[in-house]
Amino acid sequence: MNIIIVGCGKIGAALTKALNDEEHDIAVIDIDGATVKSVANNADVIGVEGNGASIQTQREAGIGKADLLIATAGSDEVNILCCMIAKKANKDISTIARVRNPVYREEINYFKEELGLSMVLNPELLAAREIARLLRFPYAMKIDTLLRDRIEILKHRIKEGSPLADIRVMDVNRKLGSDVLICTIEREGEVFIPNGASMLFADDVISFVTSPEDATKFFRSIKEDTHQVKDTIIAGGGKISYYLAQQLLALGIGTKIIEIDPKRCEILDEALSAATIICGDGTDQELLLEEGIE
Repeated sequence: MNIIIVGCGKIGAALTKALNDEEHDIAVIDIDGATVKSVANNADVIGVEGNGASIQTQREAGIGKADLLIATAGSDEVNILCCMIAKKANKDISTIARVRNPVYREEINYFKEELGLSMVLNPELLAAREIARLLRFPYAMKIDTLLRDRIEILKHRIKEGSPLADIRVMDVNRKLGSDVLICTIEREGEVFIPNGASMLFADDVISFVTSPEDATKFFRSIKEDTHQVKDTIIAGGGKISYYLAQQLLALGIGTKIIEIDPKRCEILDEALSAATIICGDGTDQELLLEEGIE
């Protein structure tokens, strides 16, 4: 594929290396000439110095023949504009924009449908979702998702005395009143796909597919506490903290955010009315003790 990457920061540089290793033809764009030169030389790709939202700059990078443009600049607005210009210059191109601002979260579908973006990525939101999943299912060894978080793939080790021990796979849903599909069993270093007659034993690691709601029912049915985390203190009030607090509050988990910037505290207090916002230093031991870290 012919791919153009706008923005040579950490994400842009990492993408350039990964995609170049897969033998795609890459061109990178950045307004900082030294950065462009460094990334282009390290990955042995084409480098173009200039504004990624400029049609002339995109033409120099080969927008007319490109299959994909990925915009990872520091500004959400610049990334969206880069994709819009690319789509106008090449109607067949696919575009991906990094959009991090919570203000745009509810407008993702509009960006895709009306502005022609193929995909919108929010790294902070993805990180917050991953943290929230781990807090929601503390007994799950690993959690992945499919179909935009509508389906979850979870990994769980069966404990001694668990209702899952010493029963057949076909009996799991009937006995536990759950709706899960057990996909694999790991036992003594080997992994196999079970059939209905396969037995489950203590210390087996099972991977199963289910919906988020049924995952909660499943863990409750095997007597695992799905809400072991009751209260959370988040040090720092950045974008990840904002997204994480939203999800924790929705799960009924008490949430406090400690942020040192008074202006940011005011924004968080207005946006997260159910959370407790504390203006202070999250590394201050005395403050943490006052706020109940124990």
